[in-house]
Amino acid sequence: MRSLRKNAPAIAIAVAAGERVLASCESVDGIVLAGTRDAFYVGSESVQRVPWERVEAADWDRDDSVFRLSLVGEWGAEKVIHSFGLTEPGRLLELVRERVTASIVLQRHVSLAGRRGVRVIGRRPPRGTGEIDWFFEYDEGVDPADAAVREASVSALAAARADVGL
Repeated sequence: MRSLRKNAPAIAIAVAAGERVLASCESVDGIVLAGTRDAFYVGSESVQRVPWERVEAADWDRDDSVFRLSLVGEWGAEKVIHSFGLTEPGRLLELVRERVTASIVLQRHVSLAGRRGVRVIGRRPPRGTGEIDWFFEYDEGVDPADAAVREASVSALAAARADVGL
């Protein structure tokens, strides 16, 4: 973390009180992307704050210079994925990886039918404070509306919560 703070960028973006930009860059479209200890920020005129525990995944396509950030969604809702062309990502990619990883309390795959199953994920703010939010991620071909899948998911969640002392 120290190296990220030492090289804090000069790009301006409004962040929440008590937060400080640790890394940022500008997309090829002029959109500012920034990260603090607590959240990822997107915007230029209006700014969207995404707490790290709400970021499902992020990836960098080096060949196309495209950064993608997908948000934790809800079953049946369209998945939200932000894509940005970047020429100079600087330290932002490193910060995103570190902060998203720091938000994961537990991640466990439970097989339901062969290799297909459900992943139980517990996330909380990377500071380590706050309640744990629990999510299910179903493998392709697994129907969360199926009674057996729901029952297995509830059991997997109970076991995960017990493992972290809840």
